[in-house]
Amino acid sequence: MKQSITYYLILFVLKLKGVKKDFSKDPIDFEKIRGEDVHIPKRSTFRNFNVQSFDILNTTVTEIKKNKTTNNLVIFIHGGAFISGPAKHHWDTVKKIINQTNHTVWMCDYPKAPESKISEISQNIDAVYSKALGTYTSKQITLLGDSVGGTLITALIQRLISKNLELPRLLVLISPVMDATMSNPKIEELDKIDPMLSKLGVLSAKKMCADNEDLENNMISPLYGSFKNFPPTMLFLAENDITYPDQLLAVEKLTENDCNISIIKGERMPHIWPLLPLMREASIALHKIVSQLNEQN
Repeated sequence: MKQSITYYLILFVLKLKGVKKDFSKDPIDFEKIRGEDVHIPKRSTFRNFNVQSFDILNTTVTEIKKNKTTNNLVIFIHGGAFISGPAKHHWDTVKKIINQTNHTVWMCDYPKAPESKISEISQNIDAVYSKALGTYTSKQITLLGDSVGGTLITALIQRLISKNLELPRLLVLISPVMDATMSNPKIEELDKIDPMLSKLGVLSAKKMCADNEDLENNMISPLYGSFKNFPPTMLFLAENDITYPDQLLAVEKLTENDCNISIIKGERMPHIWPLLPLMREASIALHKIVSQLNEQN
């Protein structure tokens, strides 16, 4: 498939901003990367919506919804290599979801590494989901996450299943990072063409987050956990993404366990492509997510 002009424009912008360069350092400069964080969006972003914030453990949840009461919830677990976020593209995606669905969205600004490790972050994610179940039924909840947000959601589901707890209606995983060890030999070749990420910096960030540098713990590497009995799952994969080979291994495990999965593969797309601004391919992908959410009406 031929890529759009906007695809090439985004690749140019990524190169101009030096995103790949920032993710090619060991140790990764997490303070510089955090310069893109937007913890509190501008008032004008959600001028026509109801917005409130509250804390769950050490996570700040920003709730955004239309003026009318809604019965469905999207819990948005953002990416950022465990060291940063949320960023502007996360808030822009939330706005599009609110505009085009009847869902309330919880944006979860959870603790970050290196100040916090994966065990604390996971405890916060568990607490957010538990809090949501106090207001919504599990079948009214969708979990949406990009990059390590997908990591946290996948690991959460594994814990819920192991404890025989209620599962959400739907998972939407956008370029989820399934293995923090970055040991898949296929990553080396993709590192040469990935316009955003590099193994060196990503691995550095994972080590900052891992308890005792245990990168095979399924809290940070869900590929090492069970994929049995997963709820319906949408997976957005990107071919030009160093996390792609491990996503394919996760797809194999989900398929082996007869899980209900929908795979949307982005030909020559970069990491988290459905959330990137301006790009025509991103708009098409986000429309697929919105359509799936609207089936819940």
